[in-house]
Amino acid sequence: MEVYEAIQKRRSIRKYEKKKIDKNIIGLLLEAAINAPCAGNVQEWRFIIVEDEKQKEKIAKACYDQLWMKDASCYIVICADLDEIESFYGERGKKMYAYLDCAHAAQNILLQATELKLGTCVVAAFDDEKIKQILELPENVIPVEIITVGYPAEQPEKPERKSLSSITFYEKYGKKLE
Repeated sequence: MEVYEAIQKRRSIRKYEKKKIDKNIIGLLLEAAINAPCAGNVQEWRFIIVEDEKQKEKIAKACYDQLWMKDASCYIVICADLDEIESFYGERGKKMYAYLDCAHAAQNILLQATELKLGTCVVAAFDDEKIKQILELPENVIPVEIITVGYPAEQPEKPERKSLSSITFYEKYGKKLE
């Protein structure tokens, strides 16, 4: 599958088959993640794989009761070590780069999963403190996003997107492309 095709095929999946994912496949997803661009090559991202049913349920409840998540084979929780990025970039690293870097890693996971015919969904609505507690994160590590991963039991339609001409400008904001 070409990258453009993976971009076009990727969907947020919320219904999964009851099927375990091989550890080697999870490894491929993580390899894709660590090859994402990151500020200063700091690589402050941290990944936690969650497969235990009780742990998944606790996390789903901490995600404001998004209980559909429990059906995924696993979660990849992407965290950021704020001390590591702050030591290199100060406050800007802590407040911006940490999130950008984790998002780049997440996108690589999503596209690799699509190529492998896996379904994913990014979940960023959660109680940070509850997630930190459940995963026993140290003080300097924050959860940024959770990706549910599994074999899809649905094929959602492509959501409508705004036209490029309505969101793209030339040289400065507001100047339309001609």
